[in-house]
Amino acid sequence: MSDLESKPEEALCESSGRPGPRADFFPAREVPLGGVRGVTVHRSLPQRDLPTVGAWCFLDNFGSGSPAKPEGHDIDPHPHIGLQTVTWPLDGRIRHRDSVGSDVEIWPGQLNIMTSGRGIAHSEYRVPGHTSGRGLQLWIALPEESRFVAPHFEQHRDLPEFDLPGLHGTVLIGSLGGRTSPATAYTPIVGADLRLESGAEVTLPLNPEFEHALLVVEGEITADGTKTGPEQLFYLGSDRTELVLASAAGAHMLLVGGEPFGEDLVMWWNFVARSHEEIESARNDWENHDLARFPDVAGHTPEQRIPAPPLPGLHLKPRKRRF
Repeated sequence: MSDLESKPEEALCESSGRPGPRADFFPAREVPLGGVRGVTVHRSLPQRDLPTVGAWCFLDNFGSGSPAKPEGHDIDPHPHIGLQTVTWPLDGRIRHRDSVGSDVEIWPGQLNIMTSGRGIAHSEYRVPGHTSGRGLQLWIALPEESRFVAPHFEQHRDLPEFDLPGLHGTVLIGSLGGRTSPATAYTPIVGADLRLESGAEVTLPLNPEFEHALLVVEGEITADGTKTGPEQLFYLGSDRTELVLASAAGAHMLLVGGEPFGEDLVMWWNFVARSHEEIESARNDWENHDLARFPDVAGHTPEQRIPAPPLPGLHLKPRKRRF
């Protein structure tokens, strides 16, 4: 999954310091990605007042909130710059192909992480015989010193897990619960899949230098006494050494966090950059079929490449972050 809106809004994100502990809710919004397949996702990041959590700058929950369509998550070749894509399927199987030669299937419990650097293109198709299912697609903004690295792809099939009484965790990236993921990280960051048992109350240690947020995938929880459920991002802020999680009937959630990102970002369509001019350059290179920057994806014809939408009729400028 990617940001394939036909009229994407710019997301211009100013850097900020540590916000301190908070308890703020940001409802996910339904985003129709358009096209003949009519894909709709629930997007929790970016938010107008909260464009990033650490270096996490994009979070889509796909396959929820509407009837699953078997063809709904076949995404033709499209470009990225300045970010890492993180794909975490919850059911079904997805075939990933990209312009650095990767061609792999991903199953639930496995992680795909693709580093775009200066430029990469990829596609994601359902595996025949399997529904597209549900899953989470996230982006991580690359910092200045790493955003032009050579594009590359990783798949991790044996991620570290940890257990606390009443909780099972899988570390997607970074460290949590005394375990560290092998996924390549370019900023101090954490992402973890957490499953609470029915009736559990668990104290989860956190890094106080990080800001954190929770997205409940299934069920309902209380976090430090505040109730939250699906389709809203619960922003926790920073300076927390622990978080008390409880659930009467059990729950499944995603924890994301990291050091507050210290750089201004310009996000538009599938690009994360620092200026309008960089966005415009990447768009032109994609539209002009610049193979030096965006090589073809094997198994696809040039006609399958998703065209870039027109740029907005204004010069992109930074948006204030509320926190």
